[in-house]
Amino acid sequence: MDAFFASVEQLDNPELRGKPVAVGGSSDRSVVAAASYEARKYGVRSAMPSVIAKRLCPELIFVRHNFERYNEISSAVFKIFTEFTDVIEPLSIDEAFLDVTTDIKKIGSGTIIAEKIRKNIKQTTGLTASAGVSFNKFLAKMASDIKKPDGMFVIKPDDAQKFIDGLPVERFYGIGKVTAVKMHKLGIHTGFDLRQWDMESLIRNFGKAGEFFFDIARGIDERPVEPDQERKSVGTEITYSKDLTTRFEIVAELYKLEKELMERLEHAQTTGRTITVKIKFSDFRQITRSHTINTYINDFNTLHREVTAIRKSMDLEGERIRLMGVTVSNLITEDNADRQLHLFEE
Repeated sequence: MDAFFASVEQLDNPELRGKPVAVGGSSDRSVVAAASYEARKYGVRSAMPSVIAKRLCPELIFVRHNFERYNEISSAVFKIFTEFTDVIEPLSIDEAFLDVTTDIKKIGSGTIIAEKIRKNIKQTTGLTASAGVSFNKFLAKMASDIKKPDGMFVIKPDDAQKFIDGLPVERFYGIGKVTAVKMHKLGIHTGFDLRQWDMESLIRNFGKAGEFFFDIARGIDERPVEPDQERKSVGTEITYSKDLTTRFEIVAELYKLEKELMERLEHAQTTGRTITVKIKFSDFRQITRSHTINTYINDFNTLHREVTAIRKSMDLEGERIRLMGVTVSNLITEDNADRQLHLFEE
């Protein structure tokens, strides 16, 4: 789906259409959960502190999230998916991999199936969706971003290598900002550059991920579409354009991450007992600390208290921090759900 949360808000409130919209709080300690395409033109992005978003776009309109409404539309979209295939791997509330090899409607073309799905979504929800069509998950994901919003892009087997060779590595699905910076320092700027490296050298520089990088540079991705994958954790992290160097900066940025994580837990309608804090320093050293509590995290104050305790257990004095993340795992499952009813109901 295209700018899903913000698009839903614009759909339900015609006065917001064509205007820069951010879903999230507008206070100095809030973060942007989603941004409309009008806001993205100013550089506003999800997970960005709201104070920075307002600085980039003074006309930005903030709206509170409505997860009940988002889930309602998401359910309608996934119901449309099931009309065309039973093999669906959700990536999030508004995105999924679909394996249409079986072609239950005997349409005969993945491209036509994608077009029909996009048309049905528009007719059913009033929202636009973009699609990527290819012969494996990596390429389909890459293709899905090419024609956003409201578009579709197809990568055929004969065109795949040319497409990959010309793509900047920072746009590769599976290569984050930090890894892209490291690749640039090694002279790897495009898929073509990446393809010149042998697997041994990639593993030496990037660990186990080097195998994945070796394959995707050649358009190889043998991962199947896996329906009904059980969620193992919910987390959020951010890489900072400027290193954090003071206690105040660390505390403030962790607070923002905690707020976003709590929203994601509510959105996923789940919770957990294990909290993990990840810190990556400017020299790429990384540490993680975890703590498991006896009860599930029911409110923001509990999450904040536990993250604060973990932070205080870390020796961060004098360090330069480039990335921080907070994750909740050991999630509530169907087996113990009876002990955690009405978790996020008001």
